[in-house]
Amino acid sequence: MRIFLDANILVSVLNKEYPLFTYSARILSLADNPKYQVYTSPICLAIAFYFSEKKSGVVMAKKKMEILCEKLHISPADAVVVKKSIRNKAIRDFEDGLEYYSAEASKCKCIVTEDRGDFFFAEMEVLDSRSFLEKHVMGL
Repeated sequence: MRIFLDANILVSVLNKEYPLFTYSARILSLADNPKYQVYTSPICLAIAFYFSEKKSGVVMAKKKMEILCEKLHISPADAVVVKKSIRNKAIRDFEDGLEYYSAEASKCKCIVTEDRGDFFFAEMEVLDSRSFLEKHVMGL
């Protein structure tokens, strides 16, 4: 299953933000499971880096990014993604549109985010981390 991780999932792992860390770290660990292909976008990585750098400093944030990029697939954030985001009149937050169409371009089946309401326009499944684990992974 191809899943897309929104920036808030990455930030919670990089900064060990409890109680969300418990669920988001487990989802991130699915990158090591052959049943899952875990994606994020360059934009989500940039957002995650920003918050990680604020907490841990630039050197540690870069190390964390290096580890993330070894584990995750990076979805495109190209001209096609940008144009689709602009053309969709339902999208109010441009960044959310970029994430959605980036996930779509990578053929993801689900977006995992703690801000489900931001993706009200989505035609794919959108779940928070705990709900994703309950629905798609055996047990919590």
